[in-house]
Amino acid sequence: MSTKVLIVDDEKDFLEVLGERMTVRGMDVQTTTSAKDALKISEEQTFDAIVLDLMMPEMDGIEVLKNIKAKHPEMQVILLTGHGTVEKGVEAMRLGAMDFIEKPADLEALTDKIKKAQARKMILVERKAEEEVREILISKGW
Repeated sequence: MSTKVLIVDDEKDFLEVLGERMTVRGMDVQTTTSAKDALKISEEQTFDAIVLDLMMPEMDGIEVLKNIKAKHPEMQVILLTGHGTVEKGVEAMRLGAMDFIEKPADLEALTDKIKKAQARKMILVERKAEEEVREILISKGW
């Protein structure tokens, strides 16, 4: 099973190159240049990881992160930025980002972080399923 990734960045050339390089590494990649489209796509599909640019014109990555985590707490988000600050990195991690990487991202490091995100999400989804089964068993008295 390939890793399913959504990459969101308003820099179209960067987005295309990164998408191609992740695809070559065996990932199922979807891309968008729009933060609003990213929110819509994340509602319609599930991803192992979302790689999200911090600075975008219509909505910044922190706002997108908040929205995604509010609806899908198990979603693993990696913020990517060319304008990183320690404060933004700390805020992103506090809000549930898995990691915060500065551009230009080392592709091997990013690939490794995406694979870790996939494993982390699988664990969270399994735990949630176990809790749901446990609740059903308790409620039914089995």
